[in-house]
Amino acid sequence: MKGRRADTHPRIALGEPLSRPRSASVARGVTARSAVRSVVAPRANRALKTFADMFCGIGGFHVAASARGMTGLFASEIDPAASEWYKRNFGLEPAGDIARIDAQEVPDHDVLFAGFPCQPFSIIGAQRGMGDARGTLFGHVERIARVKKPRALVLENVPQFVTNRRGEAFKWVLRALRRMGYHVEWKILNALDFGLPQNRRRVFIVAMDKRLRTDFPWPAAKAPMRPLADLLEQSPDPKHLASKAIRESRHAKHRAAVQPAIWHENKGGNVSSHPFSCALRAGASYNYLLVDGRRRLTEREMFRLQGFPDSFEIPEQVSVARRLTGNAVAVPVVGAVIESLELAYG
Repeated sequence: MKGRRADTHPRIALGEPLSRPRSASVARGVTARSAVRSVVAPRANRALKTFADMFCGIGGFHVAASARGMTGLFASEIDPAASEWYKRNFGLEPAGDIARIDAQEVPDHDVLFAGFPCQPFSIIGAQRGMGDARGTLFGHVERIARVKKPRALVLENVPQFVTNRRGEAFKWVLRALRRMGYHVEWKILNALDFGLPQNRRRVFIVAMDKRLRTDFPWPAAKAPMRPLADLLEQSPDPKHLASKAIRESRHAKHRAAVQPAIWHENKGGNVSSHPFSCALRAGASYNYLLVDGRRRLTEREMFRLQGFPDSFEIPEQVSVARRLTGNAVAVPVVGAVIESLELAYG
């Protein structure tokens, strides 16, 4: 599988991270590959220096945390493609299925990140919640946290996680964290409020040491939305062009008020357009989002919409890039949550 390196298009404003590989080299402090080296990395908080990255996907938590000066010691991911690109970019090879990981094998760490599977709760899916085996995977996060006792946990999921089946799974997670002795808070944040032109709402759950005796200082909107034009490639490959029939169908239904815009067609066939993207989805239809009703997003554009820097190596296959970015976290949002966590820990 070939990788696509950085191009010359303006880069999303984000410090490029420095990380370290897994295995014995971690303890010796061997630095990771320079492909995602930090330009100006803030000094790590004295209490929050290291992290474990569960359900790590392509590495959105890792990019944000290492940009704050933290070091990744362990990662876990079941998707082979996500694992491959995580390793390529960070030099850290994710362990496989979290259900097969012995908690004692996980290095001690300060913060545990987990963007556990959202499919059981997503409005797009069947919303089976705890009835879907993936809906119970938090139990393995709890199992590891009970043994390793991290100072804090940061969890992420779709907003429907809060309400699915009257919040059954959500309440279970909150109770489990509190039983482990953490002070727990949650909030739904939108990537639009943190500089990205993507309407992506996600619930974040933060668990902190009760001894801090402080409420979590949730980040406010951090930056104006970056213009969509800044993220779009100037001369995309013709392979991204929608068919003539699709283009004519879209333009027969809709006329955009702004340009450039991302056109979105929902399941009912209604077409709308905005100067930002609707949420990227792993299982979206091929023509779910079209730039100006003409072409699909390129691989690099999808990664930019999630806040990944252009130095991040990405797959050239559109289907793989769509799946990996659709399952990723929005990097600037995670970065803001981590910054607030650092403030809480002083």
